[in-house]
Amino acid sequence: MRAVVTRVKSASVVIDGAVHGQIGGGFLVLLGVRDDDSTPQADKIVDRIVGLRVFEDENGKMNLNLEKAGRNEVLLISQFTLFADCRSRRPAFIRAARPDTAIPLYERVIEGLRAHGLHVETGVFGADMQVISQNDGPVTILLDTDEL
Repeated sequence: MRAVVTRVKSASVVIDGAVHGQIGGGFLVLLGVRDDDSTPQADKIVDRIVGLRVFEDENGKMNLNLEKAGRNEVLLISQFTLFADCRSRRPAFIRAARPDTAIPLYERVIEGLRAHGLHVETGVFGADMQVISQNDGPVTILLDTDEL
């Protein structure tokens, strides 16, 4: 499982011309599920997102997680293209999980984040979405459960 986590001042997702999800300050998370991912990977990515210390403390150091920074919002967007194989000029998505695997794991991540007291907004799995964000910093972190 992969997640691109961006610290944002605000973020939203638009589907069919209407805002579907919107947050103030917190994280915009693009989440990719690989074909062999399962529950342990979903739980690991939740733990890492919740614990990620990229907000500034009183000394201006990136030392606080969402909770300690007083931020509790996440916009979570499914993003199968995070598993693109780009060895040719036309990406292949063979390693991206099919919906029957990806949707339950995506939903587990949503519920895991909510279980930590976070307000989670989402896109719609498989929809054509326009994601708008105002990056803060900018701070963007790539998480990969194979490396955690």
